[in-house]
This record gives sequence, C-alpha cells and structure tokens, in this order.
Amino acid sequence: MTRPIRAVIDLNALRYNCAVARRHAGVAKLWSVVKANAYGHGLERAVKALKEVTDGFALIEVDRAIQLRSAGMSLPILLLEGFYAPDELPVFIRSRLIPVLHRIEQVRQLVESGWPADLPVYLKLDTGMHRLGFDAEGLAAAYILLAGKVDEIVLMTHFADADGPRGVAWQLERFDAMTVNLTVTRSLANSAALLRFPEAIGDWARPGIMLYGGAPFPQLRSAAELDLKPVMTLQSEIIAVRALAPGESVGYGCTFIAEQAMRVGIVACGYADGYPRHAPTGTPVLVDGLRTRLLGRVSMDKLCVDLTELPEKVGAGGTATLWGEGLPADEVALAAGTISYELFCALASRVPVVELG
Repeated sequence: MTRPIRAVIDLNALRYNCAVARRHAGVAKLWSVVKANAYGHGLERAVKALKEVTDGFALIEVDRAIQLRSAGMSLPILLLEGFYAPDELPVFIRSRLIPVLHRIEQVRQLVESGWPADLPVYLKLDTGMHRLGFDAEGLAAAYILLAGKVDEIVLMTHFADADGPRGVAWQLERFDAMTVNLTVTRSLANSAALLRFPEAIGDWARPGIMLYGGAPFPQLRSAAELDLKPVMTLQSEIIAVRALAPGESVGYGCTFIAEQAMRVGIVACGYADGYPRHAPTGTPVLVDGLRTRLLGRVSMDKLCVDLTELPEKVGAGGTATLWGEGLPADEVALAAGTISYELFCALASRVPVVELG
C-alpha cells in the first residue's frame, strides 16, 4: 500500500499550452524551457510530449542536456547559462549544445576550443536585469573575437519586469541601441513578454511557466483568461476527520483556534511532499470538488482543512486537490505569498506521478 498522494501530469495540457505559445509567437520559433526538471513536471516526460510541437529545448543543466542527446533528442538544445568551465567545451561540441555566453572570458575560451563554425553561439546582453550579460563595450569585444569563427551569432536579453508595471519598452530601447549596427537573429520574449508585448518577441521566444499552465502575471490575468490549462494537479485524500470544540486548536504551534464547533479533515500531504509550509490559514483547497480552506500550520506529512460547511458525507476517503484542475496553482501560490513556479519545482520525489495523455 502507498500513501494516497499523487501528482497528475496532463501531457495533453502541456501540448495545448505550447500551441498557445505558438499562436502568440507567430513566425518566431520556440525554445521550450525545461530547466529545473521541466519546472518539476519531469524532464523526460515533458520533452517527449513537446518534441513534435516545439523547435528546441532550453535548460541550464549540462548533464541533463547530455542525457537528452543520449536518448536520441535531435532538436536544438540551448544552455541558458552557457558552460561553467572551459573543460566542458568538448562536451558542448560533441553533443552540439548551443551556449549562451555572458562573459568575455567565455568567448575567448570558446574561440580557443576549436569551436565548429556551424554551431551557433548566443550572446546575452544586459539591458537592465543586471544579473548576467554584456554591456555595449563587451558586446563589441565579443564580436571582434568571434568574427569569422562562427556562422551564426544570436543576441538575447532577459526582461526584468515583463510581468509588472514597468514593462519591456525601456529594455527594448537599450537592446536596440546596443545592436543598432547589427543585423542579427534575436531571442527576447519569455512567457510574460510573449503574452503581453508582441513587439518584444524576436526571432526565438522562450516560453517557460506558461507551458506548465501558470500565469506569468496572475494578478493581471489568470491562466484561464490566458487560455492556459493546468498541467500538474496535486491530489491526496482525507485520512481522518476530527471534531473541534470552541477554543480548541489544531496543528503545531496552536496557530488556529476554533471559535465554534468544527469538523476538520486531515490530508496526507505536507511540506515534505512540496506543499508550502508557510501557507497560512485560509489558503484554498478543494475537497471532493468543493472549495474550502487550510487550517493551522502545515506539517511535514499532513495538513488540515475545514470541513465544517461541507456536507456531512464529505469525510475520510474524500479527494483533496491542493492545486491544479479546478484550483489554479497561481491562486494557492498567491495565498501562500509565493509563485506557482516554486510550487511546481518543490514537488518532492516521494510523490508518485500519474501521467495523462
């Protein structure tokens, strides 16, 4: 026997969301971002589902990229942080992995490696994020070093506030100023820009969270409003029902105290399964499809939900949906003070996965 918790991964929904990205991208090509184990959904299953509907895959883990090549993946693979040490370059060449370079030292090392001219190179420009990337002077130096060494240089940047009020215009202006004399292929849009700013798509878009059914800007528009379907549904069961009298508490720390007689359901799911420990009382939960709320502090293996206003027949054995179908992960994340990315990526390895589609 196993615990009743499970993560249901709907691969048809994943492909559907990729089609939504394709619709927004127009003539641009798509890098499907599958870093962090495909945002917790499983790298192998995500790649298998998307390989017929995307143009390439983007991630940061070199070993996982090699794993994809070893499994027969022939589509382009982009390494978003490039290589971390020069001794990785032979692996990049052998597996035909496309690096994103962001430091002049990387460019020098690549040129000295005997890099094949027909394997593209990406250069990342810092237009305002101020994490990784070249400034205008560094870009010019990189071009001098790469001149005649590679057939295709793609310029990319990453938007700092595509999901917020500042938008992308200020970074686009900087990008255009840095590349004014260059006619190049561009990779610009992440999920938020792809959905909000058609002028910022470029030649290769990089959808990530939208593929997995999360809204990049849930406070502006929900996933459903963006025509995105949930891919991961985290479910478990009510394994016990307890009665609270007024003044009694439930869970560690006694953080929730009943003001009236209550029925409380104990769910086989906790922070060791990936549910956020910091989720407060009131975080939404579905029980047998009916909306209710989390009560008290989340434990390692269990959490408590309010059954007081639900029908008496709802009890032990009832299905608890923590997020996914019928309960957007974005809504749960917002209540917990986080983002759906973190919910998905935190899914624990001990949670069994059921694939649909």
